[in-house]
Amino acid sequence: MNSGSQILAALQKIPQKPTIHAIARREFPVPFNTKLTVEADTAQWSGSLQKLEPPPDVLMSALGTTRAQAGSFAAQRAIDYDVNLSLARTAKESGIKTYVLISSSGVSSRSRFPYLKMKAELEDAVRALEIPHTVIVKPGLLVGSRQDLRLAEAVLRNIAKALRMISQTWLTDWWAQDVDVIGRAAVAAAIECSEGKRPEGIWILEQSDIVRLGRQSSH
Repeated sequence: MNSGSQILAALQKIPQKPTIHAIARREFPVPFNTKLTVEADTAQWSGSLQKLEPPPDVLMSALGTTRAQAGSFAAQRAIDYDVNLSLARTAKESGIKTYVLISSSGVSSRSRFPYLKMKAELEDAVRALEIPHTVIVKPGLLVGSRQDLRLAEAVLRNIAKALRMISQTWLTDWWAQDVDVIGRAAVAAAIECSEGKRPEGIWILEQSDIVRLGRQSSH
């Protein structure tokens, strides 16, 4: 499962059972309080968000793809950067107060790696929108089953799993996090913002913050 699936799973555990709108590229089973919009063309997602009535209080985006899946870096950027920024702009225009973006650790606008540079540019762009509560979640390696597995990630993920067999999590928390922990942390942060427990502004969740919030909310 990816971060988006785990965010949905964490949302289902909120006692108040809020109405959840999910926009996805394909059909998948959803609980009774989740309204699913299926739109294969991610360029249309902002329009789908705009049509929601009433507008949601929170927008959470874990949208992303790989270069291999997209076919080129330009096509990957069109999803990872262009669509995510369009969604964030629509959130701002719709009066959404809390925006949560799943980004990545190690990003830099000066990076020689196009992916990390792109992620940094997206973070800068959504910061500039000044949505009242902007939460940027920056996990390390995602541990858990994923369909879009790349060889280098697969090797590192297996190393992380092996280390956890001998140390539980203390050897990996600083560089790899379970996708369910990331999902719970993102939801916990959104709730804190919505309930006024955090001041308005930018809230960066580094890996230690993800582990702390994700594990606290599991109890």
